[in-house]
Order: sequence, then C-alpha cells, then structure tokens
Amino acid sequence: MNNNEKVAIITGSSQGLGASVAKKLAQNNINVVINYSSNRNLALEVEKFCISKNVKTLCIKADISTDSGCKKLVDETINFFGRVDILVNNAGTTKFASHSQLDELSSEDFSNIYRLNVIGAYQMIKNVEPYMKKNGFGSIVNVSSIAGLTGIGSSIAYAASKGALNTMTLSLARSLAPEIRVNAVCPGFIGTGWFENKFGKEMFNKIVEDQKKTTPLKRAGTPDDIANSVIFFCLEGGEHITGETLIADAGMHLSLPKQ
Repeated sequence: MNNNEKVAIITGSSQGLGASVAKKLAQNNINVVINYSSNRNLALEVEKFCISKNVKTLCIKADISTDSGCKKLVDETINFFGRVDILVNNAGTTKFASHSQLDELSSEDFSNIYRLNVIGAYQMIKNVEPYMKKNGFGSIVNVSSIAGLTGIGSSIAYAASKGALNTMTLSLARSLAPEIRVNAVCPGFIGTGWFENKFGKEMFNKIVEDQKKTTPLKRAGTPDDIANSVIFFCLEGGEHITGETLIADAGMHLSLPKQ
C-alpha cells in the first residue's frame, strides 16, 4: 500500500509533540486527522502545514477523556476517509505533585489522569480496531514516558498511568496481532511550549541547559526528536516490531541515581 492511501489519527495534535507527529506524517505522504480539545486556531495552523504537503486532512474537536469523544473522532474519520491505518495516542495530562507529599494527590486526581492517559488510549484503540483488522493492517503508537518505567516524573499518579499504558501496550500487541502492531515511545524531557508556559521562560531555559549538561548525549529533547521515534513505528522501519517500549530520552534514564 502506498503511503498516500494511508490515514493517521493523532490525538492531541494541535501543538507540541502531536503537532510534530502530524507534520512529519504529512511529509511522508500520510493523510492526517488532527485532533484538538479546545484550541481550534492552533489545530488549523497544523492543518495548513499538512495541506501544503499535498495530503488530505481532517481537523476534529473531540475530548479523548470521554468515550463519546473517542467514538466521534473515529466515526468522523471513517465517514470522511473510509479507513484508518495509523493511530498515535498522544493526548495526555498530568498534575504536578511532589512524590514525597502524598496529600498533594487525591483519588480524583488519579481518576482524571488515568481517564485520559490510559482509558482514552484504550477507547481509541477499541474504536479503530475493526477497521484496521478489516484492512489487514494497522500501526498503533502509544506516547508514554520514562516516568512509567522509572517511577519519576511530574507526579506519582502520572508515572502510574504511564506504567499502565506500557503494560496495556504489551497486552494489546499480543491480542491484536498479526494485523495490528502496537508499540510505545517513552520520552524523557520534551521542550514544548506547554512546558515553557507552565514554568516560565527562565525556568524552561534552565531545564534545557540542565538536560544538555546531564544526559549522556548532551541533548535536550524537542518535539521533533520524539516525533522521529513515533514515525519509525508508524511506517516501514517498524514493520517487524510490536509490543516494544522505546526509550527516547538522550540517555537520561542511564543517569538517574540509584534508589
């Protein structure tokens, strides 16, 4: 099958990593579905770029933390394109909370994070599965985190959700084979606009410099860096791989102190 016949859904793709993935898929002649939950203007900017690469695009507002939002996103994709071949589960959320201050997280925080990071990904996979099986081809990439492998990150709830996503990747890779491949990419730090808005430019720049000093590869991750790893699984380079969790963190996990 030629790439220009394939259709990819990228959840949470109006900015950051999701936007980079959508753009790189378009550059590889893949038709793309851009998903956003609130900022339509940013989503339309991504769509404009993808259209400039001569691919078909669709821009859909849908809340991936809800079952109805997941179904809407897939249904509208099928109604427009008639197929879906690639799914990138990128949409995610977190809450910043010290790992040593357990009172900073409530059961509701866990539920909110898990609902999008794990259940949303599952619901998206469940909705695309029959179409991928019918076509005899499908590649699903779950955007996870090294937090799910190492227990670090913005909060214990976030790390736990990404650990669950990694385990779900293994389970689904077994159950959906041979037609559908399921893999996960586990980034470390990603220098997105969201990160800069959260901490301010001065702190953001400090984090970037710290990453360059402390990671073995002396690099601070960018959305494009991680998007390249996602694209590897989506396209021909990853056609012999399923059930894999790929760490993409400039070697950050090698530098973590022993617990």
